[in-house]
Amino acid sequence: MITWAKLASLTLEHLRLSLSAVLLAVLVAVPAGILLSRIRRLADPVMVALGLFQTLPAIALLAFMIPLMGIGTKPALTALFLYALLPILSNTYKGLTGVDPAVKEAARGMGMTPLQMLLSVELPLAFRVIMSGVRTSTVLIIGWATLGAYVGAGGLGEPIVSGFATVSPRLILAGGVPVTVMALLADFLLGRLERRVTPRGLQV
Repeated sequence: MITWAKLASLTLEHLRLSLSAVLLAVLVAVPAGILLSRIRRLADPVMVALGLFQTLPAIALLAFMIPLMGIGTKPALTALFLYALLPILSNTYKGLTGVDPAVKEAARGMGMTPLQMLLSVELPLAFRVIMSGVRTSTVLIIGWATLGAYVGAGGLGEPIVSGFATVSPRLILAGGVPVTVMALLADFLLGRLERRVTPRGLQV
């Protein structure tokens, strides 16, 4: 049996773990995507290297982290961060390299510096693609964060793991339903943010 107070506490833990991983991934992947869009020969090796993490089962990656970081939030956060990187990095790179060269040439002709072009032209035009990567990562990480319970990271994975151990559908649903609602809500809110920030002329 799980109380409402305990469920609320686990939900906050889960949300904090998930959003921390995504935020760290955004802070690393967006600048890295900008850099790769300028040094394109590095793009394929970096994407392949990150793609290797995507092929590893999440539970195996967590097990690999335990000897390095012990148990608790740190190994779970590190694993989730690595899983969140690729969609954001890939979409940042695709969004920036997909900007019409004629638009960049026009901005250059107006006397814009490379930094001004990036901030005023390229990033606004690439924003929808970048946000698509952020939305994908966020939804995936909210789901994968349930596995953090196996390394003592808390969150809504705890009732799910306990439910499997005790064959209790009620516990499984107590953890699974909030995770599903949280993922759907995150996708909806990020979609609204994407539409609000995207230039009006690019909105569909």
